Amino acid sequence: MIKGAISKVIERDDLSEEEARKTMEEIMSGVATDAQIAAFLTGLRTKGEKVEEIVAFAKVMREFCSRIDPRVKGTLVDTCGTGGDRIKTFNISTVSAFVAAGAGIPIAKHG
Repeated sequence: MIKGAISKVIERDDLSEEEARKTMEEIMSGVATDAQIAAFLTGLRTKGEKVEEIVAFAKVMREFCSRIDPRVKGTLVDTCGTGGDRIKTFNISTVSAFVAAGAGIPIAKHG
């Protein structure tokens, strides 16, 4: 599926919801190679993403994500950074997590 999706986005054709879903399943399951993923994402960015494609991608990614069972009462705030910052910029997500935790808010920090 990813080969067909690469061809479509390079031609600046939109993916159907089903095509987007199957493509993301191949990416998330490890079937697609790094080179295929890079070609697909480059073509998608050049073409421009459509809402329907993003929705389908997000649904598949949610199916593959790890579920957690937090043992907190009330709201748990999730903060995430991109991780691996090589240009030494200020990591606001980590500082935000410290401030919120200091105020007694349960935090799930990753990235």
